[in-house]
Amino acid sequence: MDTPEILEEKAPETTWYAATGRRKTATARVRLRPGGGKMIVNGKLLEEYFKNQLALINDILLPFRLTGTLGKFDLFVRVDGGGLSGQAGAIRHGIARALVLYNPELRPTLKAAGLLTRDPRMKERKKYGLRKARRAPQWRKR
Repeated sequence: MDTPEILEEKAPETTWYAATGRRKTATARVRLRPGGGKMIVNGKLLEEYFKNQLALINDILLPFRLTGTLGKFDLFVRVDGGGLSGQAGAIRHGIARALVLYNPELRPTLKAAGLLTRDPRMKERKKYGLRKARRAPQWRKR
C-alpha cells in the first residue's frame, strides 16, 4: 500500500549575511537580509536607539551610502559593550564586513574608505603608583 506524499509549503529561504564588528570595547553582531530597509538595533529602531545622535546614524549608514545599497537590506543588530560612539563604530564595521560577504566586488570601495579596518585604539590601563594611565601625583620638591 502506497502512502500519499505530503507536500509541505515552505517559505522561500532568505539569505542572511552575518558579520561581527568591533570598536573599543563594543561588539556588534550584524545580520543583513535583502529587504525594504528596516533597521533594528537591540530590538529598537535605529533612530530610536541612537536618538538625537544624527552624526552617529550617518556614520552607521556610511557603508550603505558608499556602495549604493541604502534601503536594499533589512538590518538586525545585537550590540553590547562600550558607549554609543563605540557601538556605532562597531555596527559600521559589521555592516561593511557583511556587505563584502554579499558582494566581494564592493571590497575595494569599502577598503578605500577604511571601513574594513578594525580601529585598534583602546583605553590604556591604569598603572600602579599613578592616578590614571599616565597621570602621576603632583610632585613637589619641598
